[in-house]
Amino acid sequence: MATYLEYLNAAMKKAQFEQMENGDYFGSIPGFDGLWASGHTREEAARDLYSALDGWIDVHLKIGRHALPTIDGAHVYDPSKLVED
Repeated sequence: MATYLEYLNAAMKKAQFEQMENGDYFGSIPGFDGLWASGHTREEAARDLYSALDGWIDVHLKIGRHALPTIDGAHVYDPSKLVED
């Protein structure tokens, strides 16, 4: 099991960015449905995506019913402790 910081960094390594028509950047991470961020620069979009990722994980750990994605073998929960409905 990875530390929380290791998990965040592993997820961010998978981040994908594209420049939009207006010149801003859009970023997302495959496997993290609904997670995205944008910024005037790629660096700004990356900072905002990192912050959004932190919040996304917090919500999914506290109230989510689905396991967090495993990133290159890194995960931040014990899958055997997940409660199924």
